[in-house]
Amino acid sequence: MRRGDGELILFWLLPALGVTWIAACWMFPGFNPPMSPRMPAEDVAAFYRDPHNAVLTKISMVLFNWFCVGMIPFLALIITQIHRMAHHTPIWAFAFIGCMAGGPTLLFTADLFWLVAAFRPERDAALTQMYNDIAWVTFSAQAGFLVAQCIFLAIAIYLDRQPKPVFKTWVAHFNLVVAAALVPATFSAVSLTGPIAWDGIASFWVKNGALITWLIVMTVVLGTTLYAQRREEAWVR
Repeated sequence: MRRGDGELILFWLLPALGVTWIAACWMFPGFNPPMSPRMPAEDVAAFYRDPHNAVLTKISMVLFNWFCVGMIPFLALIITQIHRMAHHTPIWAFAFIGCMAGGPTLLFTADLFWLVAAFRPERDAALTQMYNDIAWVTFSAQAGFLVAQCIFLAIAIYLDRQPKPVFKTWVAHFNLVVAAALVPATFSAVSLTGPIAWDGIASFWVKNGALITWLIVMTVVLGTTLYAQRREEAWVR
């Protein structure tokens, strides 16, 4: 096997990751439209007591869990590329690894509480509302790891001082734009209304749109980079 074979195997698992993400978002009734943080406890409980909503929530949360697992090899591919950059220090890779440990874990946590809310819908309405709140606040407000992840990657790209850098400079610019788009969501726990509420345009639509765009763009960038490195390896041989 050639050096990059393992990386290419992981790379071609990414389409399945994308399909899983789309299916989970499409199936979860709480996203279509996003549930309001102003919903009374009885309305939240009624949402999960609806048999159709309960079944779709459980299935979609299982899919979300698999999406979180799939994020690990995707982020590992980026870390591999950071290691190839000319920094003379592993600190940027370690910083990205720290963010990698936090991001999927927080998504797992949000998934868990949505799943718990739907698991026993007959429980007290206040408890169901609490589980729903924990899920939404974790999903929306705990975006700091994602912001830092984009910033660390951007810095690593800017500091890649070699004749042929691993990623082009525009990838760093793009990551900073994504980081800026994610920042408003980190304040979603301080408001029940407006653009930064968890169902608001900034915290839900802009944040999730930025994440989807980031996944698509970084997938293309990774694929282009991996195949360029493979061609260079074959030429050297």
